[in-house]
Amino acid sequence: MWYALCRAAAGTGFTFLMTVLGAAAVFFVSGEPQPRSQKAMLGFAGGVMTAASVWSLLLPAIEQAEESGGLPGWVPAAGGMVLGVVFLAALDACVPFLRRSEGEESRHQSALLMTAITLHNIPEGMAVGLAFALAGAGETAGAAALALGIGIQNFPEGAAISLPLRQAGASRLRAFLGGAASGAVEPLFGVAVVLAAGAVHPLMPWLLSFAAGAMVYVVVEELVPQAQGRSGTCGFITGFLVMMVLDVSLG
Repeated sequence: MWYALCRAAAGTGFTFLMTVLGAAAVFFVSGEPQPRSQKAMLGFAGGVMTAASVWSLLLPAIEQAEESGGLPGWVPAAGGMVLGVVFLAALDACVPFLRRSEGEESRHQSALLMTAITLHNIPEGMAVGLAFALAGAGETAGAAALALGIGIQNFPEGAAISLPLRQAGASRLRAFLGGAASGAVEPLFGVAVVLAAGAVHPLMPWLLSFAAGAMVYVVVEELVPQAQGRSGTCGFITGFLVMMVLDVSLG
């Protein structure tokens, strides 16, 4: 068990490090972002999140559900996605620090964005942790490749948080820490899932699709309306293509 925990910590530590490196992109963006670049950043974040929702979350949720031989694959995918949308909509409406007020639109949007990507990182960390737990039991195939794939995918996700935080007025350091913090849940849940692998594994399709619903909510409710325009459209397409290529080629 100790060996499996150490391997899970190492694998999820790598994916967290890639999120940190992505968040560090904020240090290389000079000056205050212009309106056109703001839209491009928001569009990029929306594209990354949309592609990740499909290829990183919903499709794996369907595959895992079908492999389990229980419910049809679309049931946990659709059910979990609806729960994710309802959860983030309720959070949007009820949590005081997320409520909209004049002059705080950017803060509201950035908080939802960080919440959604953090939720998305939880099942990813659990997936890596489970893979390394199996590797510790002798099933080594795919664990390292999974960590590498998710780690590379995390790079644009870290940037997708830190750059909008910067354009919302946060300092470079605060924007970096916000992006990095979104990935800190991966080692935590990656190690925790090794301790409770038998109980958590059947719930993975629901957790994956729950995170997808939360991300789609943020994209449709917050990012797309704010990114309207040619630069936002180009940013969305770029982010979508980057994440799709990473997911498909490394999945």
